[in-house]
Amino acid sequence: MFHYTVETNKSMKEAIKSLETNLKDDQFGVLWQFNIQETLQKKGFDFNQPYQVLEVCNPAEAKRVLSENQLVGYFLPCKIVVYHDMETEKVKIGMPKPTALIEMVNDESIKEFAADIENRLITCIDHSV
Repeated sequence: MFHYTVETNKSMKEAIKSLETNLKDDQFGVLWQFNIQETLQKKGFDFNQPYQVLEVCNPAEAKRVLSENQLVGYFLPCKIVVYHDMETEKVKIGMPKPTALIEMVNDESIKEFAADIENRLITCIDHSV
């Protein structure tokens, strides 16, 4: 699978707050939070699903990987989504896996880097459930 997704019994607000805390503990910051539901509704589209995209970054790690391969910048910052799944009525937290994305760059030298970032982000997500 290209993604990692988990369910939580927390509200979206609680899940995002917990996620922000856990990311900060691992030196990732939330650069931007994009409320897709609100944006689409403001543009006149009927979209009633709560859906937030958090763009997260660890500056030291971003510098390190960009120094190795600038094409990785196409995937930065990392995205984590928090949304209300209308089918299950649960809040989900997920992300595209950095290891899946890095395959598109075809650079063996940064695969371990991607795996490390992926494992750290998964830990942050798991601790936020």
